[in-house]
Amino acid sequence: MLIIPPLTQLNTPYPSTAYLTGFLRSRGYETFQADLGIELVLSLFSKKGLQEVFETIRPQSDNLPGEARQMLALEQAYVHSIDEVVAFLQGRDPSLATRICQGRFLPQGPRFARLLDSDKRSGTLSTLDQAKHLATLYLEDIADLIQATVAPQFALSRYAEHVGTSASSFDQVLQSLSATPSLTDRLMLEALARHMTAVRASLVGLTVPFPGNLYGAFRIAQWLKATDPTVTVALGGGYANTELRRLQDPRVFNYVDFVTLDDGERPLLCLAEYLSSRRSVTSLCRTYFRQQNSVVFTSAASESDFSIQEIGTPTYDGLPLDRYLSILDTTNAMHRLWSDGHWNKLTVAHGCYWKRCTFCDVGLDYIGNYEAAATEVLLGRIETLIQETGRRGFHFVDEAAPPASLKSLALRLLEKGLTISWWGNIRFEEAFTPDLCRLLAASGCIAVSAGLEVASDRLLAKMDKGITVDQTVRVASAFRQAGVLIHAYLMYGFPSETIQETVDSLERVRQLFAADLIQSAFWHKFVATAHSPIGLDPGRHGIGILGPAFQGFAENDLVHEDRSARVPDWLGLGLRTALSAYMERQGFERPVHRWFTHRAPVTTVPRDWIARAVKPSKPAGRSLADHNRQLVWIGGQPVIEQTDRQRCTVILPNETEDRRIRLDKPQAQWLLELIAAANTRNKQSPPAYRRLAEMRETYPFGGPSAFDSWSRKSAWRTVKQAGLLLV
Repeated sequence: MLIIPPLTQLNTPYPSTAYLTGFLRSRGYETFQADLGIELVLSLFSKKGLQEVFETIRPQSDNLPGEARQMLALEQAYVHSIDEVVAFLQGRDPSLATRICQGRFLPQGPRFARLLDSDKRSGTLSTLDQAKHLATLYLEDIADLIQATVAPQFALSRYAEHVGTSASSFDQVLQSLSATPSLTDRLMLEALARHMTAVRASLVGLTVPFPGNLYGAFRIAQWLKATDPTVTVALGGGYANTELRRLQDPRVFNYVDFVTLDDGERPLLCLAEYLSSRRSVTSLCRTYFRQQNSVVFTSAASESDFSIQEIGTPTYDGLPLDRYLSILDTTNAMHRLWSDGHWNKLTVAHGCYWKRCTFCDVGLDYIGNYEAAATEVLLGRIETLIQETGRRGFHFVDEAAPPASLKSLALRLLEKGLTISWWGNIRFEEAFTPDLCRLLAASGCIAVSAGLEVASDRLLAKMDKGITVDQTVRVASAFRQAGVLIHAYLMYGFPSETIQETVDSLERVRQLFAADLIQSAFWHKFVATAHSPIGLDPGRHGIGILGPAFQGFAENDLVHEDRSARVPDWLGLGLRTALSAYMERQGFERPVHRWFTHRAPVTTVPRDWIARAVKPSKPAGRSLADHNRQLVWIGGQPVIEQTDRQRCTVILPNETEDRRIRLDKPQAQWLLELIAAANTRNKQSPPAYRRLAEMRETYPFGGPSAFDSWSRKSAWRTVKQAGLLLV
């Protein structure tokens, strides 16, 4: 039994158990999975659950804050509406949208009072979206009440996150586990009991992707050991992979039997073989266990890890996809992708092909071990998941999806006529040309996210990011011209970063939003981590590590001092306030230094920075890379209209418009043959796309120089605009 502890997302399962369940089943193991996070939330956000919440807090009414007393006074309105709201957010009753928008169905708590003016303008959202947004505020109000009264550890996207954050000692976990289980703990454990009764699992795997899952995982482990000590409990996931690499505290193993690191396929398979007496405990793979009250780590398995081709297709079998909640905590079109609707999760490539950024854990397996999936393997997984889930939305959860792999996948999707919508993480690199972005969009790409980080060339070079700010503008422009949404990850407080550079970064971000080149972003403060190049060699990067002292449990986030710069608290507040306004398409006229509560310098970034960055520095010409690119047609079927004996009109249709060019009849016939060979729906399997260099050499109307001359004319530009791409 593989378990996702509370709490990750409400709209779709975290993918770790889906990957591992698919893999273990392919190796013959009877494997089940459960997301106790969504089960806890559904038990809590129900008529019965809310009645218990209100019964618990009613005796404390005299000591409650005003907002809580107001909600207590509206108890019946909450209790009688909760089941209907949950059904609506599950997509089972869209007819409720109009009633929600009319404003008298939902009790309006404190979150409603903080609605932005842009949220109140009903004309800016569809009725369905407006209702989902209001219903989300309603749930957030209830979550705030629960957190303030009966379950301090509860939040909609995390669970007792403070327990797992900077937990250098296991003491704070033990302290939390010694407390009487809260209402939400009890609901979680009731769900666990149902699964264990139904399955009778001999091995339970707990995935802990984030600090906000750690407390829930240990509460589950505590219950399992108290209920049936013969059950073997293993813990793994992203938190273990980054924070538990020096685990030394034997008390951890009062709750779990094993802790595994990095990719879980081989360690879990070895554990299953050990429990079947086919392997000794000392020949496990990347696994901690306790022996004679000491923590032992072994990675003596003779077998290698499984390749990305071998791990099989994830499966969501056993997870209640129709019961997840499609919430809308923001009206931002890009930002909502993380919380609105189910996305099948897949990986184009394991690890990062760049793996050089100094702030990143480039030495750890999840970053450093790079391997791309074969296109046909990935395509097969897409088709299998569509058949299993009935959903055609895909989120590629890569560290950075490689451009070449995305191009290959896009071509195969178009060639097979397979319709999906997909988004994922990339790098802002100029391999994403305008034509490649158009190809990706034609294959179903709706959005990308990428790290702009500090938006300063000096600092981008220091972090070995491999991009420039001008390059970011050009890549963002290419995606936006193709209609693809963009989210940018941002960072402040990087070693040696000055306040002037931070203000200039904000100005660049302002211009990117104002030009609609990015639609969403998130700004976080730099933290040195133990496994990054900066954390491993802080002196080289101009910082000193102050702590925390490792006390046998977790080690990742480090407290540091910057010897050459300072990062006052008001800096982050101003950045986040500005960003919140930009994401609502507001505040662009306000000078960026005025977002801060303290005196800040005026920006030095030219106000026409984006226009300069997009404009070519020299007349456009074809590079060797252009000559090696393939000709691909994504438009419709061309039509020829006769006009006279020598010339004709070629109509080039696509989904939005028809374009027309006049050509001599022989050249028109040549163009139709070129388009037929470049068409992704070509009957050949797979189509043999010609390269530009070959086409130039065989151009029948004067050879390469004649083609170069013709390609500078408006007719060729029209052909390109209609759908002929160089990729």
